[in-house]
Amino acid sequence: MRKGYLLVFSTAIISGFAIFINQFGVKAVNPYIFTWLKNLIVAILLTGLILALKDRQILKKLNKKQWLLLITIGLVGGSIPFLLFFKGLSLTSAFKGAFLHKTMFIYVAVLASIFLKEKIDKRFLLGGLFLIFGNLLFLKKLPYSLNFGDLLILLATFFWAAENTISKYVLKELSGRTVAWGRMFFGSLFIFIFLLFTGQLTLLSNLTLSQINWVLITAVILFGYVMSWYSGLKYIPVSRATVILLLGSPITTLLSFIQTDQISLQALFGSFLIVLGIFLVFGLRKVWQLIKDIKKLIYVRA
Repeated sequence: MRKGYLLVFSTAIISGFAIFINQFGVKAVNPYIFTWLKNLIVAILLTGLILALKDRQILKKLNKKQWLLLITIGLVGGSIPFLLFFKGLSLTSAFKGAFLHKTMFIYVAVLASIFLKEKIDKRFLLGGLFLIFGNLLFLKKLPYSLNFGDLLILLATFFWAAENTISKYVLKELSGRTVAWGRMFFGSLFIFIFLLFTGQLTLLSNLTLSQINWVLITAVILFGYVMSWYSGLKYIPVSRATVILLLGSPITTLLSFIQTDQISLQALFGSFLIVLGIFLVFGLRKVWQLIKDIKKLIYVRA
């Protein structure tokens, strides 16, 4: 189980970097093309990894139900929510979009308790309140109403919550590599169909070398994200895994501070509440053990 927590903690670190870097990539490239190319490159890398490790034998042995679940993960997690999310971002503020996305752990907890029988205790609920308040402080102003763009982002978040719940179920029988491959391969296929029918594939011919570089950089980050996330998710409850992902917000804040040499007290206090919320959800002893495991891992590699 410690292995799972370390892997998901790695995902949170990658997520913090990804959010910071993706803001530059999305500005440089059409968001739909940007998303599809990233997913496609990761799908190709995962396919190469599966072939190199001879996991193709595992794919050959998959039954119809398992194939259907992998296709569903690609549709529900690797395509539809991306399209909804980026469309929503074009209609609302990035701050509101980020906050709505960070509420995913709530929906995952509900779905996991119903369909996976994961126990949600009072400590989780109390920690969840701190996590919500912490993320609220990252907003420049409090959201008093939801517009159409906000609703699209909220719907995308529901889809991702459902996908993570389904993935946790599938990971009982399949490896993290296989589930990650299914999500990225079928997800990129569905986005390709969307681009084909909306006539946006012609935008590929307009890509510059700088834009291609952004796609490659973010694709490598995404590859690390899906590999660590699904490999870690196999060993720990999905409700707790999605809570750890919220550590990405303070990491993004730190990177923004390094870039601009400016940080607001509001964002700083929000980061503190998020870390405090995670301590409440997991307990001081488990968090301290995780920190010691990370220090040991760094020491061994050094």
